[in-house]
Amino acid sequence: MTNNTPRLDHVVLWVADPVAAAGFYEAAVGLEPLRVAEFAEGKVSFPSVRVNEETILDLAPRTLADRMKMLPGSAGSAGHPVNHVCLSLSADAFDDLRSRLRRHGVTMTDIGHDSFGARGRATRNFYFRDLDDNVIEVRHYAE
Repeated sequence: MTNNTPRLDHVVLWVADPVAAAGFYEAAVGLEPLRVAEFAEGKVSFPSVRVNEETILDLAPRTLADRMKMLPGSAGSAGHPVNHVCLSLSADAFDDLRSRLRRHGVTMTDIGHDSFGARGRATRNFYFRDLDDNVIEVRHYAE
């Protein structure tokens, strides 16, 4: 991959409590929290969690929705939920995540098969909700 290749940089999820959301994504999903202390100290507007070296999920408090005016007419769309975000993992990481979510009491769907995504047909997938009802899909492709 080159620096000129388009990539997904971040997705903003609207959450009620960004610190709790970051804790959920760290403990139950296994993602690295970013800027949580800075958020708690009022130094930044929201924390994030790292998906990989190039992609993060921003955990924006719903109270920011009324200030989302970066594009004329966009304020009306701020705060609306995303249908779902999908994480692609290795087979082992997929199994580890299901076990970790189960230990944390997170409700998950049954495992699905043959779901289409960015890399073609995924071997397995499932869905769960975070603390704010954002839907997360997890999948893995044949390795």
